Amino acid sequence: MLTALIVIGVVAVVLVWGVAIYNGLVRVRALAEEGFSGINVQLRRRADLIPNLVSTVQGYATHERETLTQVIEHRTDATAAKGVAATAQADAAFTGMLGRLMAVAEAYPELKADANFRQLQEELSEIEEHLQSARRYYNATVRDLNTKIQSFPNVLIAGPMGFEQEEFYQDADPAIHAAPVVTFGAKA
Repeated sequence: MLTALIVIGVVAVVLVWGVAIYNGLVRVRALAEEGFSGINVQLRRRADLIPNLVSTVQGYATHERETLTQVIEHRTDATAAKGVAATAQADAAFTGMLGRLMAVAEAYPELKADANFRQLQEELSEIEEHLQSARRYYNATVRDLNTKIQSFPNVLIAGPMGFEQEEFYQDADPAIHAAPVVTFGAKA
């Protein structure tokens, strides 16, 4: 009788322990999904702002059609991409296009002085800050999830219950891993 109670007690403790680990893994996975959703929200906000920005630039830079057309055509690539890696790649490509668009704007002093353009630039800058924050939050939650999945004793429950490691949101541009080269002009 005493042995049976001890066995039942041990089984109950193991079940409660297993449920606690499972629920912890579910919570961290939900946070990672929420984090990725936050990235998509910011990418959507950026994509929605782009037509206004391009329209304003277009009024001044009529001969820059190719750049403006590319920006419009690819503005939703990141939001339509499936998966973390594809989204990060499309996001990086579009960020490069935005850089080219801003370079076009730099060539037109009257455009840079336009109040509407300055407001759109500020909005874009704010969205980029929120996007950077969303990327950091997502990567932090993925780090927590992956750590929990790999840690003992969670690893005993994570694999059989279908928990898999998530990939980090990474910039695929190899240039970010190289130190910038700084050169100074020769003295005359």
